[in-house]
Amino acid sequence: MTHSPTTGLDAGRLDRLDAHLRAYVDDGRLPGFHVQVNRHGQVAHSTAYGRRDMATDAPITPDTLYRIYSMTKPITTVAAMMLYERAALDLSEPVSKYVPAFEDVRVYVGGPAPAPVTRPATEPIRIKHLMTHTAGLTYGFHRVHVTDEILRGCIDEFAPPAGTDLAKACDLYAQVPLRFDPGTSWNYSVATDVLGRVVEVVSGQSLDDFFRDHILGPLEMSDTAFHAVDVDRLATLYGLGPDGIVPLDQIGRAARSQPAILSGGGGLVSSMADYTRFTDLLLHGGRLGDVRLLSDRTVSFMTRNHLPGGADLDEFGIPLFAETPFRGVGFGLGFSVTIDPVRAALASSAGEFGWGGMASTYFWVDPAEDMTIVFMTQVMPSSAYPVRSELKQLVYSALVE
Repeated sequence: MTHSPTTGLDAGRLDRLDAHLRAYVDDGRLPGFHVQVNRHGQVAHSTAYGRRDMATDAPITPDTLYRIYSMTKPITTVAAMMLYERAALDLSEPVSKYVPAFEDVRVYVGGPAPAPVTRPATEPIRIKHLMTHTAGLTYGFHRVHVTDEILRGCIDEFAPPAGTDLAKACDLYAQVPLRFDPGTSWNYSVATDVLGRVVEVVSGQSLDDFFRDHILGPLEMSDTAFHAVDVDRLATLYGLGPDGIVPLDQIGRAARSQPAILSGGGGLVSSMADYTRFTDLLLHGGRLGDVRLLSDRTVSFMTRNHLPGGADLDEFGIPLFAETPFRGVGFGLGFSVTIDPVRAALASSAGEFGWGGMASTYFWVDPAEDMTIVFMTQVMPSSAYPVRSELKQLVYSALVE
């Protein structure tokens, strides 16, 4: 554990954070964790505890690698906004300009999955719809709507058809009727995977090459890739079983080698040090040291609430699973954004933004408090425990200056 006494965070109250998280490990709900709080340019608090593999008793170490899943989404959105800053991409452009399969999208109106009834969409899916999850696309794992079932019939997230790369996957996504007309609601979806394909088409590079050349390389994020750069450091993936957490070897082994589909929505593996560098970049308006990826104005634009009329997700979204609460929380370009801490029932800050991953990883950035928080572990699903809201309660209660 490390702690800096000059960052306005009370050491005794941060001990409560550690004790609370350690209880999750000690009673078997989590294999281990690493939590880090940065404030005023310093590591205010960092604790790694527990095991990255329970069978071998290998400990969580500062350089442990984690499947960050949907924490890939903000990186993909930053990539797209870098192209936007070059005027190579317009947020109002139809996605079909870059992925022609989305030319004539249709909206589901009824019928079973094998024979859905559809109608033409009232407007095309636009780039901004992908960034805000308002495209009408979905995820197969939602399992609550016919469009989810149709998507599962086209492509399984964990075992895509042989020979399916990102381009082919997006063509399959385009065959699925939309849940709603673009721009009329919010639904967590494969939209950021499609955005990753747009980055490929516009840049002329594969997504992994674009990330390496323009984001990961400049930021010295050498541990971050679409597979584990060192499998010996990769944490085992766990899931909930009838008697505790169990290893998910079939799903987990995918991170050991380069995938066929470069998923901009959930494909990266990273480390605490690497992802903290990314969050520090966001906190400082697109700049980290001498490296600038985005302008301050662009980052400010991305981290505003882009939902129509200033609505929150509770008002505008479909109340399904997402990596964030719905009340008091809006959505920007690639991030959830807290717009009303009172409505969210958390003593956080208006304007703080972040996102999480399917294996319970999480981060948020609070410009008002000059603070970033990253939490790493490896348990699916991320809705298994209320760790994310508890993290905010414990971190903000330690702010005493």
